[in-house]
Order: sequence, then C-alpha cells, then structure tokens
Amino acid sequence: MNWETHRVFNQPKPLNNSNLFLSDTALREAVVRQRAGWDLDVLASLGQQLGSAESLELGRLANANPPDLLRFEPSGEPLDDVRFHPAWHLLMQGLVANRVHNLSWQEDARIGSAVARAARFVLHAQVEAGTLCPITMTYGATPVLQQFLPAEFSAWLTPLLSDRYDAHLMPGDKKRGLLIGMGMTEKQGGSDVLSNTTTATAIEGRGPGKAYRLVGHKWFFSVPQSDAHLVLAQTEGGLSCFFLPRVLPDGERNAVRIQRLKDKLGNRSNASGEVEFFNAIGWLLGDEGEGVRHILKMGGHTRFDCALGSHAMMRRAFSVALYHAFQRQAFGKPLIEQPLMRQVLSRMALRLEGQTALLFRLAHARANTTDSQQQVISRLLTPAAKFEVCRQGIPFVAEAMEVLGGIGYCEENELPRLYREMPVNSIWEGSGNVMCLDVLRSLKKMPGAQEEVQQRLHQVRGQNRLFDKAARQFMQCLKRGNEAYGRTLASQLFNLYAAAEMLEVSSPPMADAWCRMTLDPRGESLIDERLCQQLLDRAMGAQ
Repeated sequence: MNWETHRVFNQPKPLNNSNLFLSDTALREAVVRQRAGWDLDVLASLGQQLGSAESLELGRLANANPPDLLRFEPSGEPLDDVRFHPAWHLLMQGLVANRVHNLSWQEDARIGSAVARAARFVLHAQVEAGTLCPITMTYGATPVLQQFLPAEFSAWLTPLLSDRYDAHLMPGDKKRGLLIGMGMTEKQGGSDVLSNTTTATAIEGRGPGKAYRLVGHKWFFSVPQSDAHLVLAQTEGGLSCFFLPRVLPDGERNAVRIQRLKDKLGNRSNASGEVEFFNAIGWLLGDEGEGVRHILKMGGHTRFDCALGSHAMMRRAFSVALYHAFQRQAFGKPLIEQPLMRQVLSRMALRLEGQTALLFRLAHARANTTDSQQQVISRLLTPAAKFEVCRQGIPFVAEAMEVLGGIGYCEENELPRLYREMPVNSIWEGSGNVMCLDVLRSLKKMPGAQEEVQQRLHQVRGQNRLFDKAARQFMQCLKRGNEAYGRTLASQLFNLYAAAEMLEVSSPPMADAWCRMTLDPRGESLIDERLCQQLLDRAMGAQ
C-alpha cells in the first residue's frame, strides 16, 4: 500500500550563511561616507561570520535557554548569582573581541571609530539582541568612569578597555575584562527618577570619590551579573550617581541582594533583576546632586544604541522576508514578482535606506564632542531617532511576518523572537513620550538649536516640494510651543533630517520617494518599477 500523503515543495529555505555587511549597500555606503572606510575589511569578515548558520543558532539557543537565578549555595549560604547558557558566553566573547563595548574610547581611536563601532553593533544586533544590553551600558558608562572613577579603582580602567570577556566573580582589578550595568528606576517612579527613595549616607566624609552606604531598591537592575553598576540614590545634596562594584576591593560581595529576575516579553537571553541594597557600599561619582547629569551622559549613548538595535532588527526581518519572497511561488510566479508584494518590500527597503543614512550621520555627529553644531545635532536627533526608529520597528517586523505567512508566526522561524524583542527599545532608557519631551526641551532651551534646524532644512530647500512644505509646517508648529504636539514634532524632525540626508546622498528618485512616504499627509503613493528594482538590488548588495 502507498501511505504517502504529500510531497513537500515550494517551501523556501531559511536565510543562513549570508554576509550581513556586504549584502547591505546602504550600510556600506554610510560607513564610507562617515569616514570609517578603514574598517570595511573587518566589517566584511564580521558580516560573514555573524551571518553563518552557527552564529544564528547561538542566538536561538541563548533565547531558548534564558538565565537562571541561583539564590543559595548547597550549604545554604546566600549566592545571588546568575547562570547563563554557554551560547550567551560565546556571543559575549564575540562582542567584546570586536570591541563593540569600547572601540570609541581607546587612546588610539581613529577618526570614524564611533561610526565603525555603530556598524559592528548593527551587525551583531541582527543575530542576538539580549547580549547587547551589557555591551551598550558598558559603552555608555566608560567615558563617565574615565572622568570620575575614584582613585582606588583606577586599575579598573585597563580591563575596562580590553578586548577580553571575563565572566569570573572577583574584584575588578584582578579581571581581564569588565562589564558595567546600571540601576536607575524604582517601583514608584520609573522614568521619574527624581522620585527615587534609595538613600546614600557618607561613611567618612562627603564628596567626590567618597564611599557611601546605600539602602533601598531598584525595580530594574540591568544585567545584575555586571562587575559594577552606576546607580542613583538620594544624598543630602540631592540625587547623586554612585559606582557600585559587585565585589568590594577586599574580595567581599557587596550587600546587593537579587530578589528575582524579570519574566520579560522578549530580551529573554538577558538577565534583568530586582534588587535591594542592605547598606551596600558605593562611591560617589562627581558631586552630590549631579546624578541625573552623569546618568544622562551614559543614557545618550544607550538611547542611540536603542535606535541602532531596532534598525538592525528591522534589517534582519526584512532580509528574511526578501529571501523568502525570492523563493516562494504564489499564483503562478515568484512572490517577488507580484506587483503588490514588490511595493511592500520596496517601501520596507526605502524605510531602511533613510534610517541608515541618518543614523550613521548621527553616529558621526555624536563623536564630535568639541563641535558645537554637531553637539546640537546629537542632542536633538538622539531622542528623536530613538522615538521614531523604535516606534516604526514593531509594525515593520509584523509586515515581514506577513510576507512569510503562517510560517513566519511560528517559533521555528526567527521573526517571532524579533517581534517580541522590538518593544524593549521603545521602553528602555525612556519611553516614547519621554523622548519627545526631551526633543521639545532641547529645541526650546538649548542655545542654537532652532537655528541649527532652520539652517539644515534651508540647505536642501528647493529640491523637493513636499520637503519644503513640511519644513515650513514644522517651524510653524515649533513656534506654537504646545507640548501636545511633541510626538508629531519628534517624528517630523527625524523624517525631515533623514530627507535632507537622502536629498544630498541618494538618487533623486529615491529621495523623492522618501519624502512622499514620510512627509506627504495624503499617504504613500506607488513606487515606480525602476526604483523598486533599484531598492531591492541595493538591499541584496547588488552593485
């Protein structure tokens, strides 16, 4: 008897063993344009490695086997340790070896190192996002520690700037590599850190570099296994920033007790904890009352990484959808040849083109800390980028899932993990409204901010009718000063700056299409077939 019920055919193969860098024309061009072309060979090699089936499997394993909290030793002694799957450690080794956590802060850092580091970040984020949490916090904390780290911890700077991953539990000055976490939010406040109740009391005199005892809690203590955390606590002088090592210089564990690990929607590979401080010892960074200012220095870097991470996951979701569309037959021809599908995929590719152009322009601006104009661009566009890119990411990945149909909704595919991962970047380091309020505050109070916006928009005036109209409307809306328009202003600021960048560096048809897609209130219009083909070719790395 013949028990065969069917043959399996017309099922696309998964996207394995591709080069994540060489297949992305917009990314390659942006790296060269923003003065990091010296890193092309490294990025190409990294793109090949990270696009391999082996690397993608590590990302899957790290999320399928989330960390465990080990509360006690077998003897009953408190342990408060976090155990990770080996895949986590392998991924961390790769990130640290590629200096994604400190490339910009090296003494011999080259021009464009921040851009090269952003590109490396984008490539790694397409494989696994949870491991980027300790990486981005370490990256953001390092310049703060380079400026304010107490003298008795000066030996930490060498392992902090190394390319070695060291997960051992020991004092930082005895380790080959270090990671830094952060603890800001508390149960009653969230983003309103001024409502924090954790207190810090000086042990032997107040002031920068002095030791204090901390009592209180943190509702989100990011990456509790980090070697140290930057935390906020109330002092006599106001909310202050403290350096809180996990292991004290004498080898004793600091009095930080992990209550539990968060059971999160996504970001499953990464540990986020709730902790209590039982007279934990922390060292004051800077002066009392300057905590928010110091944390915001760190937060500027982590906010930008949120935008980079969401963009990277959008790129990966699109790549999976595009690869599927080339293989899948539907109604007599490949899915990629169906007119409606070509429009969907072309608009997705166009979205990535504009984001890439502006994000890497912003990476360049953020590195120029002595240029007042670049400082204004960085201060305005970092929160705007975090708001707009992270907001776009969730429906973008959902669109990619629709391209695959039912198989894209099943856990055997990587898209469900990307979809669950997306909201964290919108929430962490300040939700959307907080970012929009930050944009408004900067536009109103930062010297030269409105002049910089007006000048930048004026530079490309006359090239596109929709851009000119949207720019006038933006400046008029800005003059009203109404906080209720905050989301509109932040979104339009990002889209206008991206349009200005596209008008300068892209083909005229592509720049015009971006303006129609993001600035035309009447809605999106069709992308002509020639531009469709150009966008899809560029998305596959075709020259």
